[in-house]
Amino acid sequence: MGLVIALHRSERHDFSKQTVDEIELVAGVGVAGDVHAGPRVQHRSRVAADPGQPNLRQVHLIASEVLDALAEAGFAVAPGDLGENVTTRGIDLHALGVGSILRIGQQALVAVTGLRNPCTQIDAFRSGLLKHVSYRDDAGELVRRAGIMGVVVLGGVVRGGDGIEIGRPPGPHRPLDRV
Repeated sequence: MGLVIALHRSERHDFSKQTVDEIELVAGVGVAGDVHAGPRVQHRSRVAADPGQPNLRQVHLIASEVLDALAEAGFAVAPGDLGENVTTRGIDLHALGVGSILRIGQQALVAVTGLRNPCTQIDAFRSGLLKHVSYRDDAGELVRRAGIMGVVVLGGVVRGGDGIEIGRPPGPHRPLDRV
């Protein structure tokens, strides 16, 4: 079981999000009061391409272990700095499969849709950071370590310190890809 370390939201398209004591997850929408909430895509570049796309990026989660690794590499990155809504501990989020269900808090359910695709805004935030969250491994495969995305299946209030349980989807494991 994992843990919610911190929660964040922003009403504007800022890179980082403000830390809050709790968030409300709304089914089919995302985080109440967050700029990325909605049934249709809210990410500016994706809206420009096709505003009618479904929003597969309603909730952004990142593991605090990633922030710890960035600190070891010399980058001071606090929870919320990378624009996530939920900072976790104790779950390898990047190892989850598409369709995994996260029960966050007492009732909220989030279905995992894929990986956040790190972009150059990360380097604008901290120069050189992008190559630490998006890089090629020894086999030449692209590795993305800037968190995962999901959609809200069942709403509820989530607070710092809440537990996170993982439900694996039926069938073979489908690795996460960018959404």
